Amino acid sequence: MSEKRVVITGLGAVTPLGNSVKTFWQNAISSKSGAGRISKFNIDNFKTQFACEVKDYDPTKYLDRNEIKRSDLFTSYALYAATEAMQNSGIEVNKLSSPFDIGVIWGSGQGGMNTFEEEVKNYTNNNYQPRFNPFFIPKLITNMASGMISMKFGLMGINYTSVSACATSNSAIMDAFNYIKLGKAKVFVTGGSESPITEASIGGFNAMRALSKRNESPEAASRPFDTERDGFVMGEGAGALIVEEYEHAKKRGAKIYAEIIGASMTADAYHMTATHPEGLGASKAMDLALEEANISSDEVDYLNAHATSTPVGDISEIKAVLKTFGNNPQNLKISATKSMTGHLLGAAGAIEAILCIKSINNNLIPATINTENIDPEIPGNLNIVTKEARESKVNIAMSNTFGFGGHNSTVIFKAVE
Repeated sequence: MSEKRVVITGLGAVTPLGNSVKTFWQNAISSKSGAGRISKFNIDNFKTQFACEVKDYDPTKYLDRNEIKRSDLFTSYALYAATEAMQNSGIEVNKLSSPFDIGVIWGSGQGGMNTFEEEVKNYTNNNYQPRFNPFFIPKLITNMASGMISMKFGLMGINYTSVSACATSNSAIMDAFNYIKLGKAKVFVTGGSESPITEASIGGFNAMRALSKRNESPEAASRPFDTERDGFVMGEGAGALIVEEYEHAKKRGAKIYAEIIGASMTADAYHMTATHPEGLGASKAMDLALEEANISSDEVDYLNAHATSTPVGDISEIKAVLKTFGNNPQNLKISATKSMTGHLLGAAGAIEAILCIKSINNNLIPATINTENIDPEIPGNLNIVTKEARESKVNIAMSNTFGFGGHNSTVIFKAVE
């Protein structure tokens, strides 16, 4: 049986740079920062007092009252982004040959952290009386976003949640790609969502010394590859993609944004939170994705790097890139868009996939902002796009995401002629 081609036919986003794909893209290519002082809770006693929050979020645009009531914020973001993507794709479920042809593979690293914190606080504040909300567990569990998306649109195909920390939504996209490629499904809603700007999350990541503490200038805090980087900036939101079998998309006259041509995952098997210092697992993930795509490394025009702005992680990824692309890659442009969005953890890969696809569609590469003095460990011949978006032909784009636990995930997108 020949493998099926897999394409992207719909996009949706709710991000620190805007609550639609159009706004997100425009702010990204305008090199805007989504960072600012945290408004969700009293931050005065925390070492890090800023994050990349979603602004002006109005769930009533796409969600009804019951959906809002029954959803943790990470699920609300998922439903919002998925609705935009479904509308953008023009797909009509009642016109498919079967509702079992379309499924949902969604990702989240933390799930319902807001719900968990709220219920535990209520429990302790009420003298430890077990008066829990009946929606506590359904709102908390990580798979509920995929379940709620399927209920909203009547999608009865394969449905589950992928969890691989910050590699999560790339893993979800890869799973959707593989199921369609093997002929086991026609269409998926895939991507990821996260709502980690909570007291426990900020406090926990502070305890690990993972977050930037540049409280005096939040907009300049995320600075991947820069000599003065001091940790990542937390972000939140969701990205959704409609992934579809090529002939199915053509038959219904869908607009095709890009094709997925390769994807891979590996493990570092090294440390709970640190990446492999030599980038061995990350490099192998890129190698395997290139092998599946049947292309050479010099055919990749753009790499959206995982680069979170941590001292160790950024360098290990650069070492991985050099292993895969060679010491002097001629065609490759690199940018780290977490410098603008912050790090959306399990949703990072989804919004970065959208930026890769938009880069292909517009031949325009978003910049790495705030990076003024590139770390001397990074070779000067690497073409890192800084400060402003750059016009450049993008036929093939690669997206990297790496997660706690040593999870590495790479997805490759290509223009469809």
